Amino acid sequence: MQQGDKYTQALAQNRGRRFALLIGINAYTNGINPLNGCVNDVLLQKHLLIHRFGFNPKDIKILTDEQATRQNILTTFEGHLINQAKPGDTVVFHFSGHGSQVVDPDKDSPDGLNSTLVPIDSGYNASGGVVQDIMGHTLFLLMYALKTDNVTVVLDSCHSGGAKRGNFMIRSRDGGNKFQALPQEFVYQKQWLKRLNLSPQEFIKLRRQGIAKGVVIASAKRDQYAADAPFSDFHAGAFTYLFTQYLWQQTANQPVTKRLADVNRSTRILSRNSGIFQEPELEINKKNSNSSIYFTPFKTSYAEAVVTQVAGDKVEVWLGGIDIRTIEAFNKDSAFTVIDANGKEIGLVKLESRQGLMGKGKFLSAARGNYRLQPGTLLQERIRGIPVNLTLKIGLDDGFDSNGNNQAQQALKQVSRITPLPLRQQEIHYIFGRMTELRYKQLQKFKVVNLPAVGSLGLFLPSLDRIVPNSFGAAKESIPAAVQRLQPNFKSLLAARVVKQMVGNNNTSQLKVKASLNLADNKKVIVETLPTRGILKQTDGSINPKKAVNIRDGEVPKLLVGTQITFEVENHESVPIYVSILVIGSAGDMAIIFPNDWSASDDAALLIAKDKRLVPGIDDGFKLTVVKPFGITEALIIASVSPLRNSLKVLKEIASNKAKDRGPLTTSNDEFLTLTDKLLEDFDNGYRGGINVEEVQLTTGIRGADTKKIAAMTIAFEVVS
Repeated sequence: MQQGDKYTQALAQNRGRRFALLIGINAYTNGINPLNGCVNDVLLQKHLLIHRFGFNPKDIKILTDEQATRQNILTTFEGHLINQAKPGDTVVFHFSGHGSQVVDPDKDSPDGLNSTLVPIDSGYNASGGVVQDIMGHTLFLLMYALKTDNVTVVLDSCHSGGAKRGNFMIRSRDGGNKFQALPQEFVYQKQWLKRLNLSPQEFIKLRRQGIAKGVVIASAKRDQYAADAPFSDFHAGAFTYLFTQYLWQQTANQPVTKRLADVNRSTRILSRNSGIFQEPELEINKKNSNSSIYFTPFKTSYAEAVVTQVAGDKVEVWLGGIDIRTIEAFNKDSAFTVIDANGKEIGLVKLESRQGLMGKGKFLSAARGNYRLQPGTLLQERIRGIPVNLTLKIGLDDGFDSNGNNQAQQALKQVSRITPLPLRQQEIHYIFGRMTELRYKQLQKFKVVNLPAVGSLGLFLPSLDRIVPNSFGAAKESIPAAVQRLQPNFKSLLAARVVKQMVGNNNTSQLKVKASLNLADNKKVIVETLPTRGILKQTDGSINPKKAVNIRDGEVPKLLVGTQITFEVENHESVPIYVSILVIGSAGDMAIIFPNDWSASDDAALLIAKDKRLVPGIDDGFKLTVVKPFGITEALIIASVSPLRNSLKVLKEIASNKAKDRGPLTTSNDEFLTLTDKLLEDFDNGYRGGINVEEVQLTTGIRGADTKKIAAMTIAFEVVS
């Protein structure tokens, strides 16, 4: 945070204009697969740039679908960016759409291909030929022609091939040695070389040294997919949503290398739930090696939403800062704190409906005087409205024939809290499907261990590139029998989804609490987590981050099987808090690590003010050891100022049935689901104990989680051999 203050001071010296050109193409035709989320990407960037980074809406140019022709993209780049931006100004260029590759006469890369952006009028013939793509070489010249060095290019596209991957569309059109750029593309490049007084040899030398200027952020590595992903009830680029949402919630300015490392770590954790493994890549010109995101400090406070329209006490809000895993909890009755220009709380907005990322609500100002809400006012999460009967959404494998599809649908409909869905229409959590020879070979390439037999039925992650461990049966098992066998798996996976995705509020909680995962032998910190907003309220400087051991920015810690670990929780509040620690393995199984004395009173989970607790402690009589299965394991540390009576009661009953007095407690799938439901009851009881005075009352079937009373923090690590 101290570094962030220095960056803010340095960047504040730049007071130039800020220009952006945002391009999003969904409506591809003529043999090019249409996409669904690219126009939403443009809106995600637009609202972020305006309301978080202070861009003037008049200086943001947007081209979508039929507007985004090759000629119009080039002409607009010249007119809006090159002709207007002066030295010291800031430029952002964002492209969401298909990427591809064409033959590169200069062979800059070993494969002899140059990456391209695919405009709406590219043209395409599967057998090859000329396409109207915009070459990477052309983009280099356009960037080089800008009069400012403060340039950020964001490309949410790829060229890895493949139209679809499980529940995702892939932002790539076929390309390669059979495809050539338009002759006019090379004529256009020669025109720019003349205007820039560059020889062809100088041009080749410059681009082989790196990017033209500024920063280029690509959504995936060269051999990875860029996912066009369905979320709660809308589509967006998996990277663009994660990237912009992350920037909404940051509290301090940091260099772009640090920011992208954090996003990279988030994408790796997200891949645990989706199976899409795309790692963003960053290229920086040497002149800009220490630059900040968009070369601009934050102009406003962190937030989850922003008011876009006001009519009396009725408001429309943009919800682009909400974590993609929890968007389903923000419908009718959830609430946001209204923040003024100084970060002061001045009221509440209660959400009444949501369509995609646009919500409608009511401004509650009775207790706050006559403050008049204005467009651009920021909103921070206060109450999350979690539905009581959340379901697990199971996608049906494209490989099923019509009879198999009907059998799967009928069998899944008989299972409580399971919603069967077709692929690529909305968000799903897992795919029920059959292991084919092709998938088996693909999973071998990804080094997935303990692969099930070809012909067996089980659960894949939404990308089909990973499987749920221990979910596959014998080869040739019938579909109804497989669904019957999987019912315990469904319960544990649903419970894990509730506690990890619906409850987690690392970035939005206002409690002053900290948790760390440590090596047991030397007590060195492996990774630490804390609610940033709670820290900002701390004025005595007592919360200081500990240095992790050998963990680079952007990495998920890897722990060997057999490693002994401990957890440490610190309460920096002036009141006691109640703590629980749950660990969820890669197969969805759960163990309760704390509280661990099941014969004690309700105060067993209590951590007094300004105190800390090591788990396991010297007197606990057990050790924590990392065990299989391999993959990402997540620890959820829950802190609450209200007692967790219902969930603690369930835990004692489980311990009693297993004749256990102390130590970690493993749960069955039924017990796990019951526990998560009781945990939501505890959160709801804490919420209802004080929020009603502020006129927010939840309807039947919704449970509230209050950011002022709960912190649910996640620590992820990968179990390896």
